[in-house]
Amino acid sequence: MSKILIRGAKVLGGAAQDVLIDGETIAEVGTGLSAEGATVIEAEGQVLLPGLVDLHTHLREPGREDSETVLTGTRAAASGGYTAVFAMANTFPVADTAGVVEQVWRLGKESGYCDVQPIGAVTVGLEGKQLSELGAMHESAARVTVFSDDGKCVDDAVIMRRALEYVKAFGGVVAQHAQEPRLTEGAQMNEGIVSAELGLGGWPAVAEESIIARDVLLAEHVGSRVHICHLSTAGSVEIVRWAKSRGIDVTAEVTPHHLLLTEELVRSYNAVYKVNPPLRTERDVLALREALADGTIDIVATDHAPHPHEDKDCEWAAAAMGMVGLETALSVVQQTMVETGLLDWAGVAERMSFAPARIGGLENHGRPVSAGEPANLTLVETSYRGVVDPAHFASRSRNTPYEGRELPGRVTHTFLRGRATVVDGKLA
Repeated sequence: MSKILIRGAKVLGGAAQDVLIDGETIAEVGTGLSAEGATVIEAEGQVLLPGLVDLHTHLREPGREDSETVLTGTRAAASGGYTAVFAMANTFPVADTAGVVEQVWRLGKESGYCDVQPIGAVTVGLEGKQLSELGAMHESAARVTVFSDDGKCVDDAVIMRRALEYVKAFGGVVAQHAQEPRLTEGAQMNEGIVSAELGLGGWPAVAEESIIARDVLLAEHVGSRVHICHLSTAGSVEIVRWAKSRGIDVTAEVTPHHLLLTEELVRSYNAVYKVNPPLRTERDVLALREALADGTIDIVATDHAPHPHEDKDCEWAAAAMGMVGLETALSVVQQTMVETGLLDWAGVAERMSFAPARIGGLENHGRPVSAGEPANLTLVETSYRGVVDPAHFASRSRNTPYEGRELPGRVTHTFLRGRATVVDGKLA
């Protein structure tokens, strides 16, 4: 592989430096670097980050290739600056056996645009009744360490306890979709004034908060790790903050859309805004931003949920829940967290690369930008402003809530082990 010299980039938003990539590795970081025969990238004014890591992606394959495939999903990930994604288990068939997780893992290897780490289902068929082959999935070639029934909640406390006990044996983590099903039957949006005015079934905050409260106590009792998917309410923030103060081993994620969008958008009845958990209030949005800034919420995860046109272009009640997010996540974080002064770029690197890699046990991602480290890198033109046009997405689906909205920043280059997957803003 050839040498690449990135010249004058602000590493993690700090001082301008040169970074020399030689093969799959960062060879040198400093100023005034040169390398004979190297491809030179003039990056003055741009921010260089470690390759982003998404702990919560839906790639849909196998079974729903009309929405996304591992290839198209990883192309979308690379376009958004990601070098690794964790693929959720709610596929068809469900990723609840060693065979299925190995299939997804191998498809990721073949795609070449980013590393794909499968997430295994907690229960057989996501039905919440019987533990799946947790140990076999961990021992498989895919080396699964994160388990989730995302899309559904593990609502049975006994099953959740057993899962936490089981994964503790090999340092795994259970990622919980916190949604008490009996409290959300027929729910269409956040429960409150807006749902009452629109006549849509309400989704109360307590349906999320009650599961989180139960699960952090279970994790404490068992002495295991629990991760909270797509935390969305101010009350949930307070529960996680309390749990961490008590020393409970809990981590939590927030999605970009919950950092920016509110339930007021549902007044349009545009199903692109229908998501699980639902868009909440302005108060919740501000609480989530503060919690991400102070570390109560550990990471940003996209919950990239692609759907074909016909599953969204229909009446609200019939529409599927979910939004694509890989290609816009970094821009939303720049707008909501960096430009508001809540985070600097080093903080973004922690929450979108270092911490998710740590939680998911990815040793070769989320590494420092320094000599001897794997050359998984993302170069961001932070001064850029552009209107979101889903026609240009690499994802197979177009269900973005940001269509027509101006967002800051764009990924100009992404490198996976020294190989460019994105060059000048276009897929390599």
